[in-house]
Amino acid sequence: MTEDTHVFGDGRLGASVRAHGAELCGLRADGRDLLWGGHEPWRRQAPVLFPIVGRLVDDTAWIGGQGYRMTQHGFARDSEFRWLERDETGCRLELVDTPATRQMFPFAFSLVIEYRITQGRLTVGYCVTNPDSTHVLPASLGAHPAFIWPLAPDVPKDRHVIEFDQPEPEGIRRLKGGLLLPESFPTPIKGRVLHLDESLFTMDALILDRPASRGVTYRIPDGPGLRLTWDGFAQLGIWMKPGGDFICIEPWHGLASPVGFMGDFSARPGVFHLQPGQEWRASWQVGCI
Repeated sequence: MTEDTHVFGDGRLGASVRAHGAELCGLRADGRDLLWGGHEPWRRQAPVLFPIVGRLVDDTAWIGGQGYRMTQHGFARDSEFRWLERDETGCRLELVDTPATRQMFPFAFSLVIEYRITQGRLTVGYCVTNPDSTHVLPASLGAHPAFIWPLAPDVPKDRHVIEFDQPEPEGIRRLKGGLLLPESFPTPIKGRVLHLDESLFTMDALILDRPASRGVTYRIPDGPGLRLTWDGFAQLGIWMKPGGDFICIEPWHGLASPVGFMGDFSARPGVFHLQPGQEWRASWQVGCI
C-alpha cells in the first residue's frame, strides 16, 4: 500500500485502487487476475467517466452560449482524488471542482466514489452532489471496467458469452468517430446471450440505450465467470480495443453526443440534472461465479 494506491480485500477477493482517477487498478481471486493490466493497446483499466460519457462534437461543450473544451469521457479519469477513508475492506475518495475544472466545466460539484469488498464481492458506489445554492448541475457518469478476455488460459475468445438477466430484443446504438449515430442497429444478442467475438467491435462499442436487464454473467460455458450487476445506471456499453485481451462491461448514465449535435450541454442524451443541494447515486457490483 502507498499514498497513491490502496490495497484491500476479504480473503476471497482482493482489489487495489489508485488516487489518480480513483481508478480500480487490480482485482484478484484465487490467485487469478480478473482485471486487464492496463498496457498496450489500451493503457487504462477501469476509468471513471465524468462529467461526460463518450465524446463531444469537436470536443466542445456549449454551456450558456459559451464553448468549453473537454476531451472524451471527461476529466475525472485524469484527476487526483483525495482519500476520505481507507481500511482493510475498502476506501472512499472525493473529487471537487477547482479553478482548473471550471475552465472545462463551469459548475460546482462533489464526486465521491466508494469501493467495498464483502463476501467475495466488490461494490463500487458513486455519489454526485450539487453544492451550488443557485445553479442546476447537469452531468453524466459512467463506469468502464476492463475484465480479462479470455478468462482462462488456452480458451478461445469466441467461446465466451455474456448472458443478460432478461431478453434484450431491442436494437443497439453505434458510434461513428466517437459520436452517436441516429439510427438503431439489429442486436447481436440472441435472446439473453451475446456470443463474444472481436468482430463485434469493428464499429466501436455495442450500446444498449434501454437495457431491460440490470445484471449480466460473463463466462465460459461450463467454466469460470463473473457476475456483474448495477443500480441507478440507465445505459450499458460493451467494448474492446482490437489487439487487447479484455472486454469492458460498462454501466452508464449518459451517452456520447449525437453526430452533428450543437445544442446546450444540458440537452445531451442521458444527462441528469441536480437541483441545488441534490445528489445522484448509482453503483455496480462484481464477483466470481
